[in-house]
Amino acid sequence: MTEQAPVEVDFWFDPLCPWAWITSRWMLEVAQVRPVTTRWHVMSLAVLNEKREDLSEGYREMLSKAWGPVRLCVAAEQKFGHEVVLPLYTAIGTKFHNEKAERNRQLFETALAEAGLPADLADAMTSTEYDELVRASHAEGIERVGYEVGTPVISIEGASIFGPVVSPIPRGEAAGKLWDGVRLVMQADGFFELKRSRYRDPIFD
Repeated sequence: MTEQAPVEVDFWFDPLCPWAWITSRWMLEVAQVRPVTTRWHVMSLAVLNEKREDLSEGYREMLSKAWGPVRLCVAAEQKFGHEVVLPLYTAIGTKFHNEKAERNRQLFETALAEAGLPADLADAMTSTEYDELVRASHAEGIERVGYEVGTPVISIEGASIFGPVVSPIPRGEAAGKLWDGVRLVMQADGFFELKRSRYRDPIFD
């Protein structure tokens, strides 16, 4: 029997977003049970919301710290290749969301070490050198789905959506079945949205 060619997925994330983190872990589960390969890209909640005037002070404070992680991911990709993006995102996301670690330079240097990258790459977090690349990556993702949504964005075979937003992380065949459903609705011409209010917080286990 001929092996099925893997489906190529593009996935845009901001490391700060807990919902994108869960969806990214779902994609890794999907890859275990379906023929899928994923290419990882940054998008930026700071860029997405920079012109909004209706944000709370708490959210504005969070966004003020959002540039560093995406700059770091883009710098790592530029210097060491696309294959380092997922390991670095995994290391950062695990510390942010699972371990609830303090978000200081030490966290990022440790994440870089876990991804096999040099600690001094953390300097990129406070530099504007990579901002144009961050904005370009963000634009490539968000322009596929429109500006009234956020992260994550996934693109499959020319169709793109925000989401899926889910909690907890589907595992094993449950992950595969959700994938099958997402692909199915994305293949429908003119499909735009399925949504209901969230009734639980992000669950990372």
